[in-house]
Amino acid sequence: MSKLSISVFVLSLFFNHISYAQSPDWLVPFQAFYNTELGETSDCQNSEPSVYVVCSSALKNDGNAPYVYHHNQPTDTTVVLFHGLSDSPFFFRSIAPELHQLGYTVIVPLLPGHGKLDADDDMEDGKLAKRWTAHVDEVMAYAHTLSPNVYIGGFSTGGALSTQHVLTHPDQQKGLLLFSGALALDESVEGMAGIWGIKSLAKLLDWSYETQGPNPYKYPEVSRHSAFMLTEIIFDVRDKLANGNKLNLPIFSAHSEADSTTPIKGVKDLIKQNAGPSETFFIDSSYQVCHADLVVSESQLIDMQYDASAVDASEACKVPKANPQHAEMITALVDFLNNNK
Repeated sequence: MSKLSISVFVLSLFFNHISYAQSPDWLVPFQAFYNTELGETSDCQNSEPSVYVVCSSALKNDGNAPYVYHHNQPTDTTVVLFHGLSDSPFFFRSIAPELHQLGYTVIVPLLPGHGKLDADDDMEDGKLAKRWTAHVDEVMAYAHTLSPNVYIGGFSTGGALSTQHVLTHPDQQKGLLLFSGALALDESVEGMAGIWGIKSLAKLLDWSYETQGPNPYKYPEVSRHSAFMLTEIIFDVRDKLANGNKLNLPIFSAHSEADSTTPIKGVKDLIKQNAGPSETFFIDSSYQVCHADLVVSESQLIDMQYDASAVDASEACKVPKANPQHAEMITALVDFLNNNK
């Protein structure tokens, strides 16, 4: 390497460090959430203006890291978006910037047990669902210190956790945003969840949980045990509604009618019980948009560099595809937010 190249390299490292170090003080608590969960956190290899990312050597790569889109100061509105089961904050990389352009602060946390090089112990943890709920609570408490108006939302499991939080903390959130909200699962999965000893059996079947696969931002398979952790959240949401917890806030729900992983009936039933305004963006089944693809844009698909040769590409929904209605979904989301200020 030439002396000039070395100088450029050193300067690059220096300015990346300065950029990280000069992040607003009010972002520091967000990093602190992950000191215990991930161990030592670190600077990221690549930094973007107005994006604060918490990286760690415990993660598969920096693309799995939690992040905040900010405006160098707190804003009137903050949106918190929680990712889904087995995936990572990467899957909101096409939605968060759009909300940031509206002048919002956008927080995309990392749920416990996710995005890691080694997640075997996490996926076998019988308290994993409680850890998810606790993290949602602490992030939301932090968000409320930043803005008077706070939206909560999520994709799949993140949507279920967001709904649970809204029901537990009524009148605190400005609105609820659901993307393939996991408020119902296949009947066979829900039925199995009630079988005595099923979680212990699931741990045995999961064996040594693999985190590396054809998608660098997602685990190759959903842990069976973690799926039953999700059923705990779903059943708790239903119990709260049955026991009189009220929903009275703006709700946006985007869902594919072809989704067989989280049937659309779950979000439809929730919306029926909402006394506030609801906006739905339901994608017709003729588009055949799979559950995980709802939040995927064309640019994200390119960034994934998915190795389709490593899987049976003939299996339905195995290989990710971009949502052909992604741009329309974003437009509907922005309209919803503008109409519910």
